[in-house]
Amino acid sequence: MIEWRDQGILLGTRRHGETSAIIEVLTETRGLHAGIVRGGAGRRMAPVLQPGAQIDLSWKARLEDHLGTFSVEPVRSRTSVLSDRLLLAGMASVLSLLRFSLPEREAHPALYHGSTRLLDLFQHPDLWPLGYLRWEMDLLDDLGFGLDLSACAVLGTNEPLSYVSPRTGRAVSALGAGDWADRLLPLPDALLGRGTGDTQEVLAGLRVTGHFLTHHLAAGMVQKPLPEARARFIDRLEAKGG
Repeated sequence: MIEWRDQGILLGTRRHGETSAIIEVLTETRGLHAGIVRGGAGRRMAPVLQPGAQIDLSWKARLEDHLGTFSVEPVRSRTSVLSDRLLLAGMASVLSLLRFSLPEREAHPALYHGSTRLLDLFQHPDLWPLGYLRWEMDLLDDLGFGLDLSACAVLGTNEPLSYVSPRTGRAVSALGAGDWADRLLPLPDALLGRGTGDTQEVLAGLRVTGHFLTHHLAAGMVQKPLPEARARFIDRLEAKGG
């Protein structure tokens, strides 16, 4: 029998048989991992198995490659987002992107901790949208599609940086862009850690990260378009900003 214990974020759940559920979690040391929770479809476990919840997990299986079973204890609920449609959409986008992009059973500890911090930040309405943008940048970086905004890719200088190459993800200054400016992505201040971080700046940043999520990350996954939950979140954020 193989066993381990860890803490994780509940990403999703689906019914399994009459009384059980299969859950997907993200943990620090085991990465994206699925398993069966006996009785997980029952009324007693419903408050515990809420998407986004922080839970303590014990997993066991006869062999490593088996689905295995989880024993679950609550650590921290995040059900407060249920009363706010924008928060709910933001959390759904986070959870769906993690399920979409991460390979199973491969540890991504930095991304796990960053995701935990972001979900906890949802309690602060004025801070979390900018935190979400930075989380998408971290997601791209962790999976090998990170943006390099340290200096102009053409001139080697770092001021003023105005564009991002849609192909390489490297920053380009206004001077370095020259006649190619209309082929580059505008670089908003929010991606450089500047500006006010208001909704319009966050949306401008999300258009850039969205390009790389769609045309670099998702493009490499056969028959796997980017989760619709992200587009729904962007729609709600735009409605707020309008």
